[in-house]
Amino acid sequence: MTRKRQALSVLMVSTLAFTACFMVWMMFGVIGIPIKKALNLNATEFGLLTATPVLTGSLVRVPLGIWTDKYGGRIVMTLLMAATIPAIWLMSYATEYWHFLVIGLFVGLAGGSFSVGTPYVARWFQREQQGFAMGIYGAGNSGAAVNKFLAPTLVVAFGWTAVPAVYAAVMTAIVVLFWLFSYSDPAHHVSGAIRFSDQLRALKDPRVLKYCQFYSIVFGGYVALSLWMVQYYVGEFGLDIRTAALLATCFSLPGGVLRAVGGWMSDKWGAHSVTWWVMWVSWVCLFLLSYPQTDVTIATASGPVIFHIGLNIYLFTALMFILGIAFAFGKASVFKYISDDYPHNIGTISGIVGLAGGLGGFILPIMFGALMDITGIRSSAFMLMYGIVWVSLIWMYWTEVRRRDVVGATQFAD
Repeated sequence: MTRKRQALSVLMVSTLAFTACFMVWMMFGVIGIPIKKALNLNATEFGLLTATPVLTGSLVRVPLGIWTDKYGGRIVMTLLMAATIPAIWLMSYATEYWHFLVIGLFVGLAGGSFSVGTPYVARWFQREQQGFAMGIYGAGNSGAAVNKFLAPTLVVAFGWTAVPAVYAAVMTAIVVLFWLFSYSDPAHHVSGAIRFSDQLRALKDPRVLKYCQFYSIVFGGYVALSLWMVQYYVGEFGLDIRTAALLATCFSLPGGVLRAVGGWMSDKWGAHSVTWWVMWVSWVCLFLLSYPQTDVTIATASGPVIFHIGLNIYLFTALMFILGIAFAFGKASVFKYISDDYPHNIGTISGIVGLAGGLGGFILPIMFGALMDITGIRSSAFMLMYGIVWVSLIWMYWTEVRRRDVVGATQFAD
């Protein structure tokens, strides 16, 4: 019973810590809007501003995953969160564009927390429960939704500079709570005789590359849209920042909290089945979201008639809600693949796959901004993601689906 209580305590406090880290990581998704106005940034510059923390959080995932395997998640997570606090606080004093970019790189360390907590939590549970446990931990993605509830209120009441100050205080409190209620088990550590180069050989595995591609859309797309949607609602539908942030949570909240459900589904039906349906649901949603607001003129006998084609705010938000659910399930199912295929190397593999997902979250907002500046079409962001989902579906079909019959059994061998 003591072991079980420790496992539950680790799961709860780690999920809380990851929620706070993700909230900080997504900070520019809200405060970037008044900063963009104050600095007169174009869409590409805004995309780079929001994506800069994502870059650092992505690049540190592989070493953090390796260090977690070697030293344990408790000490690595505590030091990681503590290292972000000075940068979060300094954000309040930034005045130039380059200030935000440089400080954002250090704030972005918080994004590396995923590759620490995933193996740390998973090793406290039996294999048949790991998908659910990692799904609960991954529900800390809902920090993006917490950010959309909290940050707009602070911006309107006190100005955007209050947000980093409050977040620094919150992170300090979380560091203390995490250290007090987490535990360490030396049996979870990888032998010190294993070198970094030995662990990184996993990069040569084609399955790892495939999981990286899947995660680049279900997680990278989630991060990118969480950063992009508030300003999208403001620009496309003319909403104020608080209303825009509230509606944006219809995507980011289910995209975070329902990850645990995706973990349970992956434990029950398998990672392949869940991921396959996630990709198809995403494909349908992104196809509809890609269609720009269009006026069609038809010449009739009584003169020209103009028809308007496009999503209204209600249909748009409903599709984003469904897409958020699909991404939540997909994030969990990809990591179920990892726990099934690499039970003794979860930290390293999750770091590599997390890196790919994080880089997707870094590159996509910049590409969203560039496409917006080039085409002037806001829905071009969804067109881009629609194409990426096509790649995932084709790859999955050729490596997995074509080898199965209608009930999922192996049909033939090479």
